Amino acid sequence: MTDHLTVLTTTDTEEKARALASGAVEARVAACAQISAPVTSVYRWEGAVQTDPEWQVLFKTSAARYEALEAHIREHHDYDTPEIIATRITHGSAEYLAWVDAETQPE
Repeated sequence: MTDHLTVLTTTDTEEKARALASGAVEARVAACAQISAPVTSVYRWEGAVQTDPEWQVLFKTSAARYEALEAHIREHHDYDTPEIIATRITHGSAEYLAWVDAETQPE
């Protein structure tokens, strides 16, 4: 079994979240992506505290495909500095993780 990751990003509209999710799955850099309903993000940007609604996108991928997924997110994201955080999956269903591997194989 190979290493697996969940990779999180956020964006400012549901449409952009859907485009990032479907684009990554179509490009086979993620096996699937889940979009969470709006969350409230509070952050400092350009010297001011901002509060904005954002949609979270959580991708599932193999560690071997992380660099390609990160590149995909950067290319298709419109933020200057998009959030891209990867977390290693330490345990999971063998069948599910095998499916992630199969779905993230380049064609």
